[in-house]
Amino acid sequence: MAYFIGIDVGTTGSKVLLIDEGGEVVQGYTAEYPLYTPKPGWSEQHPRDWWEATKKAVKVILSRSGADISSIAGIGLTGQMHGLVMIDKEHEVIRPAILWNDQRTSEEADYMNKLFGEKIIEITGSIVHTGFTAPKILWVRNNEKKNFEKIYKFMLPKDYIGFKLTGEVVTDVNDASGTSLFDVRKRSWSDEVIEELKLSHDILPKAIESPDVRGELESEAAKELGLRKGIPVVAGAGDQGAAGVGAGAVEEGIISVNIGTSGVVFTGSSIYRYDREGRLHSFCHASPSKWHLMGVMLAAGGSLRWFRDNLGQLEKVVASLMDDEPYNLLIREAERVPTGSEGLIFLPYLSGERTPHADPYARGVFFGISLKHTKGHLVRSILEGVAFGLMNSLEIMMDLGIKPKELRILGGGSRSALWRKIVADVFGVKVYTLKVDEGSSYGAAILASVGSGSYKSVEEAVNKIIERREPIEPDMEIHEKYLAYYRVYNRLYKALREEFRELAKIAY
Repeated sequence: MAYFIGIDVGTTGSKVLLIDEGGEVVQGYTAEYPLYTPKPGWSEQHPRDWWEATKKAVKVILSRSGADISSIAGIGLTGQMHGLVMIDKEHEVIRPAILWNDQRTSEEADYMNKLFGEKIIEITGSIVHTGFTAPKILWVRNNEKKNFEKIYKFMLPKDYIGFKLTGEVVTDVNDASGTSLFDVRKRSWSDEVIEELKLSHDILPKAIESPDVRGELESEAAKELGLRKGIPVVAGAGDQGAAGVGAGAVEEGIISVNIGTSGVVFTGSSIYRYDREGRLHSFCHASPSKWHLMGVMLAAGGSLRWFRDNLGQLEKVVASLMDDEPYNLLIREAERVPTGSEGLIFLPYLSGERTPHADPYARGVFFGISLKHTKGHLVRSILEGVAFGLMNSLEIMMDLGIKPKELRILGGGSRSALWRKIVADVFGVKVYTLKVDEGSSYGAAILASVGSGSYKSVEEAVNKIIERREPIEPDMEIHEKYLAYYRVYNRLYKALREEFRELAKIAY
C-alpha cells in the first residue's frame, strides 16, 4: 500500500501527517518553533526553524509508524499564507520571514488599495490586507533598501520547505492568490499589478497547480529526513485551500465551516466569482480549473477561549479536579439557556473583523445584558454570535450565486454538540462532521496522492477518501427565531461602526 506525507508549516509549529492510500491517518506529529515580535505589531519567524521542525516531525512519524520508506509515494505541502521569505542569489535567506499576522504594512496596503481601486479586487479577488505579501515587499523596499536589493526570489512559507526538499523555487496558484500580485481569473501572475508597483518579474516563483509535482526529493534532504530520494513533492496549497480539500469542499455548494481560533467559511466555485466590495477572498482552488470563495472572521473559537481564560477561572479549577476540560463545563452551563440567550447578543469582534466588515477598529460587545443573565447566557451568546458572524460569509456567497447543498463543520468548535446544533439552526441547513478532521495537513497529503498518480483528480480523491458522519438536522422553527436575532445582530455593527473609531481615538 502507498503512503503519503502532508506537511503543514503553521504559525506555531510544523505538523506532519502520514496517511495511507485510503485516507486513514497512520501517524501525526507537530514540532513547535518560536514566534518573534521585535516591535509592537510585528510578527516574524526564521525559516530555518521551520526546516528543523519539519525534519524532526518527519523522523518522529517514521519512527512511531514503522512505515517502510519505500512505500511513501508522495509529499504534499501546505502552511500559513501570505508570509514573505526572501532569498539571495546564493539561496540564503535575507531576513526573518514576515508573517500573515504582521501589521507593519498598513501604509503600503492603503497605497495599493488607493492606487488600483476596485480593479485590485477584480484582478486578485480581494482587497489588499496588511497581512498579504505584496505590501510586505513594498515595506522592505521602503524601509530596508539593502535587503530589497538582495532579493533573488521571494517565497511563501510552505514553499521554503518545498525549496529545501527539491531545490526548486515554486509556488502554487492557491497560495499565490493571497499575495495581491496574482491574476486569479487567469491563474497567473498579474503583469498589470507587478508593473504598476515597479517590481521585477524575476523575483517571482514559478506558479503551478496544487496537485502538480514541483520536484523530486533531493538526496541531501532525503538523508536529513530519513526518506528515499526521488519521492515526488507536489506544489500543495495554502492552509485554507488545503483544509478545503481535507473537508472535501471541492464541488460548488459544499460549504466547509472551520471553527478554530479564527473562523473560515469556504466553498468551491466552478467559475471565477468575486465580491465587488472585497468582503470575501476569491482565490484559485487547489483543484485545477476551479476557484474558491472564503470568508474569514478573526475571533471565532478565539472568542470562547478569551472567555475561558478571563472569566472562566472557576471552571478551570473545577475541571482540573474532575479531570475534565473547562470548555465542557462552560458549554454545560450554556446548554441550560434557551435559544437566543434570552435577548443577549454577542458581537465577536475581539480582534477587529475581516469578513464582512474589514474593520480593524471593531470590538466585541455583549448587547442586551439584564439582571436575569448568567454566565451560561454569556457563553451561549458567544456561540450564537460566532454563528451569526459565519452566516455573514455564507450570505455573501449566496448573493454571488452559490447554492448551498450541505455544510461540513470542522475545527475545535466542531467538537461541541451544542455549537454544531446552533450552527445548523442559524444556517438552516444540514451540518455534517467528518470522520477525519485533520485540516490542512490532511488536505496536503490528499494532494500528494493525486500528484503521485494514485488518484486521477482531486475530485476523485476526496470522493473516495472523505467520509461524513450522520448530519445534524436544523430545526426550522428555531431557524426563524434566529433570523430575527440575526437581523438585530447585523444592525448593531452599523450603529456602532463610527463609535468604534471614536473609542479607538480615546483609548489609543
